[in-house]
Amino acid sequence: MTSPDSKTGVAAPAAPPVHPATPGSGAVLGIESSCDETGVALFHPQRGLLAHALHSQAQMHAEYGGVVPELASRDHIRRLLPLVRQVLADAGATPAHIAAVAYTEGPGLAGALLVGAGLAHGFAFALGVPVIGVHHLEGHLLSPLLSARPPEFPFVALLVSGGHTQLMRVDGVGRYALLGETVDDAAGEAFDKTAQVLGLGYPGGPALAAFAQSGIAGRFSLPRPKMASDDLEFSFSGLKTAVVTTLRKNAVDAQGRADLAAEFQQSVVDVLVSKSLRAVEASGWKRLVVAGGVGANQRLRDCLGRAAAGRGVDLYFPEQRFCTDNGAMIALAGALRLKAAGHAGAFGVRPRWDLGTLAAA
Repeated sequence: MTSPDSKTGVAAPAAPPVHPATPGSGAVLGIESSCDETGVALFHPQRGLLAHALHSQAQMHAEYGGVVPELASRDHIRRLLPLVRQVLADAGATPAHIAAVAYTEGPGLAGALLVGAGLAHGFAFALGVPVIGVHHLEGHLLSPLLSARPPEFPFVALLVSGGHTQLMRVDGVGRYALLGETVDDAAGEAFDKTAQVLGLGYPGGPALAAFAQSGIAGRFSLPRPKMASDDLEFSFSGLKTAVVTTLRKNAVDAQGRADLAAEFQQSVVDVLVSKSLRAVEASGWKRLVVAGGVGANQRLRDCLGRAAAGRGVDLYFPEQRFCTDNGAMIALAGALRLKAAGHAGAFGVRPRWDLGTLAAA
């Protein structure tokens, strides 16, 4: 398996895989290129994840304070083929071992999606194997299945990332029902915007979480939007405004900024914990899955872990390396759909794609 180099963002050489691929093994090649991370992985339905590699564009986009779509697309073009070669080499495999190619069909940036779609369809055509378009959010929902302790269906899922904050009922692959979602900013967006207000740079979520470690929540009082409401909806746009108002009304030094970051983070976490456990209680189940980039936030993991344990709820997170966008989750989702029904998808991408419209496998 591989991990990105902290300086270059390019995945470093990996140790030999525990379960090398063999000819005719039925491995699925997964390609993720929906936004600013280029991910490639090789997944075997029986042997599990054979190898994966990830390149992050965060350093490139940091200069602009956010993702530049054209730059993202061009970087995917540069990175994808080398990453495919690397993953095959790390797995001890060749193209002949690939039984299908899965790629992120949407949602995401149109240009970035097209890069992955083009490579996936070209590769699949050359090999004479099926190509499978995967919904990006389905990949996140299923990513905890890559863990050593995977959840069983059915479960309630909190999907929390830069662009999405949703509570889902998950009965099986392709069987999803929306229980509630944000009415404005997603939690990840709120983290990014607040980090910008506090002068913490990009990407904002990890920067704010790290900065909050030196702060103490409670010195400043921020709202917990919709936490007391009877529904399962979220609202985070007002939190950034509350941070801006607090900064204007107070002479805030460096420690004060850290305290404000800690209070902001705790506000988001309190809302996510409260709504998630309310959804679990309403479902009658005792399994909760957290997926998406914000799922890597340690404060969320700690607080939700304690609250879930207190209510007898089994809690599942993806491994930290699979919280952000990655090829492993796409390869997994593709393998599960291939197992249920063969696919020979037409070329195309869906920059806007409602998860609720996704048919069961």
